[in-house]
Amino acid sequence: MIKIEAIVRPERIGAVVDALDSVGCGGYNYVNVTGRGQQQGIEVFTGRGASTTRRTALPKVMVATVVADEKKEGVVQAIIGAARSEDEGNIGDGKIFVTPVTEVIRVRTGERDAEAL
Repeated sequence: MIKIEAIVRPERIGAVVDALDSVGCGGYNYVNVTGRGQQQGIEVFTGRGASTTRRTALPKVMVATVVADEKKEGVVQAIIGAARSEDEGNIGDGKIFVTPVTEVIRVRTGERDAEAL
């Protein structure tokens, strides 16, 4: 089993969720987060043509799911396709983190691993 966490732009979350549904990803969670990466903040126009770059954390959305190993590539490609800006993408489009999961347990029934998904 694989855990996939993606940090994406807030305006892309609808497209990402639709893409996950389209590849058969049965469950996911998403939460609003704030952070900063390579983008390093935003440029703010202060008036009269002047601007400044604020080095501040930016709003993003983190989507997390756990899938069977064989679904990994389909889910990753779906997220990339839905989260990337037009053409070849832009700084700030996000990141995807893929990690192994050793065990999953459904609290209600005690089912484990694939049955718990």
